[in-house]
Amino acid sequence: MIDLYTWSTPNGRKVSIMLEELALPYKVIAIDISKGEQHAPAFLNISPNNKIPAIVDHETGVSAFESGAIMVYLAERTGRFLPAQVKPRVQVMQWLMWQMGGFGPMLGQAHYFLHDNKGLSMPAEERFSKETRRLYGVLDRHLADHAYLGPEYSIADMAVFPWAVRHERHEVDLGAFPNVLRWYRAIAERPAVQRGYQVPADVGPIPMPRRSVP
Repeated sequence: MIDLYTWSTPNGRKVSIMLEELALPYKVIAIDISKGEQHAPAFLNISPNNKIPAIVDHETGVSAFESGAIMVYLAERTGRFLPAQVKPRVQVMQWLMWQMGGFGPMLGQAHYFLHDNKGLSMPAEERFSKETRRLYGVLDRHLADHAYLGPEYSIADMAVFPWAVRHERHEVDLGAFPNVLRWYRAIAERPAVQRGYQVPADVGPIPMPRRSVP
């Protein structure tokens, strides 16, 4: 049994989606970050950076925080969703790192300035809006010639997708990125993704964007 400490955020959903894809038994422990529960001493023993998600794998004795590290651990533990051969493994890992270093942090800033605090800073809105669209463009160009981020569906897709779900908060119309839109719809239709999206609570169906720009 794996204990999953999580909340309804893109980073949290990465791991719940992966656990559903792997069909591993896990127990959900909700950490309500809106109430500051991530600062509780018991949680800090597991996640010293005060962030969700985190896991405790009672079968192996492994405790891990940081979503990317958790996903790599689970992939290596099960031998799924991360290729063993060098070239395809690098293809997956580079897109996982792209999400961890760019697509996640920059879109998080877009959430803050374009959605949560609109009008607070026009320079910040312009900067993060421009960078958000650039990153969606990077993703769209890659997906023009690839069904998934790696050679096959992998932890990279599971990591990027929950951030793309919030495209409306980024003021991004996925119809302007047709390859991302095709990929998004394919991922959203996966039953495990739909189940993992509802962890730790049902927040309604995955938003389904328009198929094309009007």
